[in-house]
Amino acid sequence: MKLADVFANSKPEKIIPMPCVIAEAGVNHEGSMDIARRLVAEAAEGGADAIKFQTYRAETLASRNSPAYWDTGKEPAESQYEFFKKHDSFWKNEFETLKKYCDVEGIAFLSTPFDVESAYFLNDLMDVFKISSSDITNKPFIRTLCDFKKPILLSTGAAHLHEIAEAVEWIEEKGNPLVLLHCVLNYPTADENATLGMIPALKQHFPQCVIGYSDHTLPKDMHILETAALLGARALEKHFTHDKSLPGNDHYHAMDREDLKLFMRRIKETLTSIGEFGLRSLPEEEPARVHARRSLVTARALRAGQNLTPEDLTWKRPGHGISPRNYDEVIAMRARRDLPEGAVLSWSDLDK
Repeated sequence: MKLADVFANSKPEKIIPMPCVIAEAGVNHEGSMDIARRLVAEAAEGGADAIKFQTYRAETLASRNSPAYWDTGKEPAESQYEFFKKHDSFWKNEFETLKKYCDVEGIAFLSTPFDVESAYFLNDLMDVFKISSSDITNKPFIRTLCDFKKPILLSTGAAHLHEIAEAVEWIEEKGNPLVLLHCVLNYPTADENATLGMIPALKQHFPQCVIGYSDHTLPKDMHILETAALLGARALEKHFTHDKSLPGNDHYHAMDREDLKLFMRRIKETLTSIGEFGLRSLPEEEPARVHARRSLVTARALRAGQNLTPEDLTWKRPGHGISPRNYDEVIAMRARRDLPEGAVLSWSDLDK
């Protein structure tokens, strides 16, 4: 799937489409270009459509005393500034290099900008802009990103309905195509808090938008992402790492290459089993239609010219003769010739 396919209209479809999968590498490169290339290669091998990084400077993102909102047992940084300062070394040159490597690997490049400066150089490297849940109320920044005239992916974590509606209004005023990503801004998100019911709720409240899901649950068997796709999420974003055992906030709840492969295999099998939304008999069912259904059968021997009564008829397999759906019509007819008990009736056996 091409990333642009995510922004197709949100009208009901005949099938559940294969979702666009975005491997959210964030800053799991930890400042190493070798690790960043490895993340790109493994995301592509796993089957992701895109890999997304994050672009920021700690100085423009957080004040020095901003408290952490994640599990500090996994990421012991005392403040957001301290955490972001560890991983803000990648900038314009590094992302230009990564974009070229993504092209080689055949995977779309994305990075979420967290300031205006990075947005300007990222604009030359990608076809859509991702806006973090943390910026859903940042009206001037949202408007600035919309001015690039590209589609917008907006995460809705920790937002009330009126806040989502407000951000949607700002974006629609600018005319940008929009994908809303349901998201729970809690690391890690417990399965029971994934609130995947918000996916159809977003579809109900914003039918003009395409709806997706940004996931922060532990990967386990990837069933949360699969369920999200079945509920209509057209874009799926999940944190991605090359090693889930590494310390740090974005490794332990991320998927790795094998998790991604498992999900891609399962969702393809599941969507194949669902097929089209329509009612019909399959060609593979034709033997059952003919042999497992019933025909009208004589319950006792009949003489030529005898009028049929309910006592003269029963119904048995196979369905080679007159269907029981024609019972009322047959009961008003007479035998054209002598018929033994157990005869599977055909229209040539009867007269009006």
